[in-house]
Amino acid sequence: MEVMDDLERFRAACEQARRSGAEIGFVPTMGDLHQGHARLVKSAREGAQFVALSIFVNPLQFTSEADLGAYPRVLERDRAVAQKLGVDVVFAPTEPAMFPGGPPEVWVDPGPLGELLEGRSRPGHFRGVLTVVAKLFNLVGPCRAYFGEKDAQQLALVRRMVRALDAPVAVVGCPTVREFDGLALSSRNARLSAEERRAAVVLFEALSEAATAARQGERSGDVLRAGMARRIGSEPLASLDYVALVDDAAWEDVDLLEGPARALVAASFGSARLIDNVLLPWSGSEAMQNTRREGA
Repeated sequence: MEVMDDLERFRAACEQARRSGAEIGFVPTMGDLHQGHARLVKSAREGAQFVALSIFVNPLQFTSEADLGAYPRVLERDRAVAQKLGVDVVFAPTEPAMFPGGPPEVWVDPGPLGELLEGRSRPGHFRGVLTVVAKLFNLVGPCRAYFGEKDAQQLALVRRMVRALDAPVAVVGCPTVREFDGLALSSRNARLSAEERRAAVVLFEALSEAATAARQGERSGDVLRAGMARRIGSEPLASLDYVALVDDAAWEDVDLLEGPARALVAASFGSARLIDNVLLPWSGSEAMQNTRREGA
């Protein structure tokens, strides 16, 4: 396994792999690798002959300097994990290498979806995410890129960016990896106290109750949203940010569930802000679409 921090050397390594006939599987990360990342690498290995993994704590996507400073940076451990997972090359650039002239003058605008949900709670977050992901895609070149479905809004926006810019990238979503009790794996989980960790499972419980209700025939978006908010609100250690129910294709709020829809939640537990989501059960015709809420 090669580890490098030079942009042109990384680009050359990917080009050499393609010239040798290998398809590239790319896994962009911010490090602090866990089993969720391992799932992405495994999927990349199954779909490509050369796996590249990036580790870069992107300052552009943080809305708080304190949050940026607290993000784990454990490069040596991450290198060992990546090697064990069979990664071919790790790209771990410094901030000056990625932005030699300081913050970029040109950014990727995520469009209206970037202002909703996570974008509303973290202004400018997705603008920062897409700007760096686009830069990474330009370095890697044609590839299959793997993202976790836990960050479902991010995944949707990356797919939209790839379509809009005609990037030679196939974006692959991988299922959320969870703890034994359903808590979605996240680097932020390490910030939870024992009591907060116990409480945090309420996010998955709220989503599971919404999924059960949909499976049993509940179609009212307001009822499903209210149920999720009520369940999270019943946990004293949870500070609810939002609950949402969106059409899984258009990402618009729905009033009446008449097609594939995704339930999303976000809440803080102490200093850790966590997000999660599930695709609600649906067995209707794929041609059907959800009914939008007024004003959506």
